[in-house]
Amino acid sequence: MPASDLFAGDWPTTLADYTSPGLIVPNLRGVDAPAVIQELSAALHREGRITDLLPFYQAALNREYLCSTVTEPGWALPHVLVKGLDKACFALGRTRAPIAWGNSALRVQVIILLAVPETDARAYMTLVLGLTRLSKETELLDRLLKAGDPLEIFDVLRQVKMSVNRSTQAAETKPR
Repeated sequence: MPASDLFAGDWPTTLADYTSPGLIVPNLRGVDAPAVIQELSAALHREGRITDLLPFYQAALNREYLCSTVTEPGWALPHVLVKGLDKACFALGRTRAPIAWGNSALRVQVIILLAVPETDARAYMTLVLGLTRLSKETELLDRLLKAGDPLEIFDVLRQVKMSVNRSTQAAETKPR
């Protein structure tokens, strides 16, 4: 699906609207933060979401070293504010087994690398709210971890409905 189709309309309606199957890596090769961030940064670049791979990668890695983004349920959410980026987006990767992430005692298995326009706090907060909602949905989390390929993971992300009411900026989920 072309990136232009994903962002058609006025406002994203599901978490899937922020990504695409080409940005989903169900079996990351990396076993540490630098390798995983590089792999996900390369996916964002390959899919045309970011233009400058090396500066983006360095910014994500530097930010992660300054303040780790590890959270329950075993996720890392590294992010970069990108000058000139039109729409917030993310690449999602999953490891076969939980890995150590930076200085945190927590281990992670899902890493979501966010690229966010530096001037659009609303889009960033809406995306984070959607991810927070997903992190609390046991059934969807189980499907996310068991999904065999990018399309299955993408389908899970389609189940997390985002509010289209810009004034509330809330996210909702409706599992199948």
